[in-house]
Amino acid sequence: MERESVLSQIGRRVRARRTSMGWTLKEIAERSGISPRFLCDLEAGKGNISVARLADVAEALDVPIVSLVSTDEEEKRVVALVGLRGAGKSTVGKALAKHLGVRFIELDALIESDTNLVLGELFSLHGEAYYKRRAYDLLVKVLMQNEPMVVATGGSIVTDPETWQLLKRRTHTVWLKASPENHWKRVLGQGDTRPMANRTSAMAELRSILSLRSPLYAEATQMIDTNSVRVTEAVRMIAEALTDRKNGHREAQARAKRERDSAKPQAAKRERDSAKPQAAKRERDSAKPQAMSAASTKRHKETQKSK
Repeated sequence: MERESVLSQIGRRVRARRTSMGWTLKEIAERSGISPRFLCDLEAGKGNISVARLADVAEALDVPIVSLVSTDEEEKRVVALVGLRGAGKSTVGKALAKHLGVRFIELDALIESDTNLVLGELFSLHGEAYYKRRAYDLLVKVLMQNEPMVVATGGSIVTDPETWQLLKRRTHTVWLKASPENHWKRVLGQGDTRPMANRTSAMAELRSILSLRSPLYAEATQMIDTNSVRVTEAVRMIAEALTDRKNGHREAQARAKRERDSAKPQAAKRERDSAKPQAAKRERDSAKPQAMSAASTKRHKETQKSK
């Protein structure tokens, strides 16, 4: 990745994190010990910051430094399943993890374990904003482990721009799509009757939520319609997409290496060609005093003879 591109990427992520939290440049400057002017340059992609100073910025933004510097070109080793509750994230996720030989994680279960609260209590006591904050923080920790895994996310994760951008940037996202009716049947099939308890408009609400979130879910790397695809087929489709992506990543790396290698002789030739006129000029310039000296000596001798 080119230096300017890396700096630009870091700048975008610093600004996105700062603005999403409602912090000013002055506040981050005070926390990090870095001047507001330099931070402004950093967000504009012009700040050539050291790793140590970037660590100070990351600490001021309350995020791990890895979330600011990881590249978009890195191989994505984590599969993140998204979709409404009842889409099949747990079922497909467990089967996929077993097929790939990796860990399976449910983000909501991590949140419950981390807060020592079931989700219902967490929302009641702290609200949705707190849930989103914990989801982001725990997701960053999971991704920092830098190991292959399958993650089933909460249905609302796409509604938090920062978390959704992190997922799209760092993972292979898969939208498990289903009709409102199938979402409903699967949740009830799990023995959970809460969605319909004392709510005659529950199905209409489900349709509305799915309609609002579908454009966001559609931003995922891959979509699988679980209305018509069985679990085994879904696993095969995702595994094939991962293989294709991995091969594409390797081909891109190989192509970039070939381009760099082919550019080296050309750069050397350009350097030699550009050096020739300069060498000739230096030779001419160094010859001038000698020529002038020879001419002067000749004139002196002629003057002496005339005398």
